[in-house]
Amino acid sequence: MDVRLVGNEGVEERPVEELAALLDREDVLVWVDIPGCDQEAAHVLSEVFGFHPMAVRDCVGRNRVPKVHAYPDHAFVVLHAPARGERGHVHYIELDQFIGRNYVVTVHGPINPAVDPGIALRETRAVLTRIVAGRLRPATPSELSYAIVSALIRNQEEYVETVTSDVWRLEQRVTGGQVGDPEEFLNELFRARHGLLAVRTMGALGGAIYGRMTNLTRVSPEGRRLVVDVADQFDRIRTLADGEREYLQGVIEFYQTTLTIKAALVGQAQNAEVKRLTEASYTQNEEIKKISAWAAIFFAPTLVGTVYGMNFVHMPELHWIAGYPLALVLMVLGSAVLYVMFRRRGWL
Repeated sequence: MDVRLVGNEGVEERPVEELAALLDREDVLVWVDIPGCDQEAAHVLSEVFGFHPMAVRDCVGRNRVPKVHAYPDHAFVVLHAPARGERGHVHYIELDQFIGRNYVVTVHGPINPAVDPGIALRETRAVLTRIVAGRLRPATPSELSYAIVSALIRNQEEYVETVTSDVWRLEQRVTGGQVGDPEEFLNELFRARHGLLAVRTMGALGGAIYGRMTNLTRVSPEGRRLVVDVADQFDRIRTLADGEREYLQGVIEFYQTTLTIKAALVGQAQNAEVKRLTEASYTQNEEIKKISAWAAIFFAPTLVGTVYGMNFVHMPELHWIAGYPLALVLMVLGSAVLYVMFRRRGWL
């Protein structure tokens, strides 16, 4: 836990033991930055500041959506910034703020163990660096909170820029026909869309939170001007994410159309091949029919000749009527009957 006095001379670090006395002063701006709300930090929030138990519990636990609660002497705000994880996963980095009469308390986390703890401190470190370098001189809690939230919004914008570069790369792969594995490519497309949707949600909800804060009567005119500007920044993030998401949706639809056309062409080629094989099979069957028919026609005289060529006790061919003339008639008649039959069936 870092206790800082912010003034025209920059930042002065103070021990936690002096916090109660510092809060009683009217001439100082106190900034308490808590990297993680452990038991000691929760005790300070409850006993030294006297914050509501529900607000303290929100700092200890994880909040899925942004929120704002207005109390008689301070406001409690919960916001999120994105951090990129593996395979397009978006980590929600939580930043809680207590904005009071002469103090700002920033509480980070809790965060996913897979996330570098330093990522949660991006915004407050950036603001602290600006103050130390003399580029920022916040005189009121509203100005300090404004600087911190603006840094958070810049991180959201940088995330949109990062995903946008991925979208352009994916679009070039689609138009260039170098998508590789279609399933993996579709996963990349939808992971990019998920990232844009996540940031879009953060911007939309953050804008709604600060839009509500503009209606709080306890906010000073100068503070209200800063709140309106923050709401406008969040709305800009939402608009940027929406625009890139629509562009990405066009890329997805283009790729899906390409896959549909390719599938249709493959289906036509397969149908043509099936038709060709069917016709070839039909032609082959017709040839087999003709061969079988002619084999049967020539088999009839062969059968008669075979019968008459057997060794009978009384050889029929030695007699004129029952001999060769009858055999020839039977041969011709049998072949003729089979020829006519096959002809009617269309086999010949």
